[in-house]
Amino acid sequence: MKRKVMAMLLATSMVCSLSACGSAAQSDAPAADAASEAPAAEATSEAPAAEEAEAPAAEEKSGDSAGTINLWAFTDEVPGMVEKFKEANPDFNYDINTTIIATTDGAYQPALDQALAGGGKDAPDMYCAESAFVLKYTQGDASGYAAPYKDLGIDVDAAIKDAQIAQYSVDIGTNTDGDVVGLGYQATGGCFIYRRSIAKDTWGTDDPAEISKIIGGGTGSWDTFFKAAEDLKAKGYGIVSGDGDIWHAVENSSDQGWIVDGKLNIDPKREAFMDLSKQLKDNDYHNDTQDWQDAWFADMKGEGSKQIFGFFGPAWLINYTLAPNCGGEAVGEGTYGDWAVCDPPIGFFWGGTWVLANKDSEKKEAVGQIIEWITLNATEDGLQYKWANGTLNGEGGTKDAVASNTVMEKSDGSLDFLGGQNMFEYFVPANTYANGKNLTQYDETINQYWRDAVRTYTSGEKSKEDAISAFKQNVADNLDVIVE
Repeated sequence: MKRKVMAMLLATSMVCSLSACGSAAQSDAPAADAASEAPAAEATSEAPAAEEAEAPAAEEKSGDSAGTINLWAFTDEVPGMVEKFKEANPDFNYDINTTIIATTDGAYQPALDQALAGGGKDAPDMYCAESAFVLKYTQGDASGYAAPYKDLGIDVDAAIKDAQIAQYSVDIGTNTDGDVVGLGYQATGGCFIYRRSIAKDTWGTDDPAEISKIIGGGTGSWDTFFKAAEDLKAKGYGIVSGDGDIWHAVENSSDQGWIVDGKLNIDPKREAFMDLSKQLKDNDYHNDTQDWQDAWFADMKGEGSKQIFGFFGPAWLINYTLAPNCGGEAVGEGTYGDWAVCDPPIGFFWGGTWVLANKDSEKKEAVGQIIEWITLNATEDGLQYKWANGTLNGEGGTKDAVASNTVMEKSDGSLDFLGGQNMFEYFVPANTYANGKNLTQYDETINQYWRDAVRTYTSGEKSKEDAISAFKQNVADNLDVIVE
């Protein structure tokens, strides 16, 4: 496989990738999709040096090659999957020309847009988009380049049904004509991930079913959650590390997105986040950290100003953020083994990567074979089964939640990190609770503006009205969006 790496500054929660992971997340697990606010981290060890990346390698073709498929991605995750596809299908005689450009400083999208618009033999045949900007490529400004999966030789409806792909993922990957043009391979429906020892000390049990009830799991309300926060406070604990830990649940459970009919829209649930955030701060229910900062990671080790009960997130947060930052690599070390998952009060998803094909590609059928294997194959020979069971590179690898509920229902998601709990028992239903109809192509930017505005309110720097006004002005000044 020819690989042209133009940038490899991976986000913090992406440092464990398909070919280079720490001991807490084994080497066969693809990297997690990071939150858009995550800072850049050091490049993975296999990334070429900058001077090597400037000059593309000479074209590599085997003598009997059927041609070259151009793949564009923002981490080495999907390219690693394609390598596995080729290993599993030795008769697939296409060479893969990979271009990786990190999302750091917004570099990926402009380069991808230019490559798609330029067309020709160097245009992407298949490409990736993460949740923060995927709607631009499935339903927004750049959606005209995406090929419907049905045009790739995929029996889409039957495959989605057989694999039991979560509806939120399908909704996000469906264009305005009703055709599926992108699907993910990772399940990013969220649960509440909590410390067993703190649960026992506070309520006398660490049973996930009981803790779900105690925090209001599945109720659609935060009331019971904040009652639990008061119980924890009485014992000297915080319920979450910072307000960012509930933001993703709020954001992705809202009824509408940031843009409605071309105008900025503040969904009531998102506006209510201001009061939820202030309630956390004013009552000292958290350590007032910001996600992806050192203090946030310290709380995963139990080394913050007070012990923190839990975090909201998908399975990738467990494997690629909590595990590497828990202070240990085996049960009894740091907080390793002291965790469990239960139902969250609010259904949500966080992150994910969708795989798309270029409608102008001359290799649609070949691209379709790869995409189907990555996103829809629910057999034991597909990527998702091997990934869910930690066997992508042999036994003993990281188990992860995958897009196919069919796969997870027949797989073993038991993790020592979770005290032996089978996480799929909670992550399968978590996918069904998530809403995929409240995203816009501007989410990455607007979310940051909103989070900043909320912090000015909770800190007392601005009133709620002034914070909202400043947020609106920021959007009006920087985005092509009508603000009233």
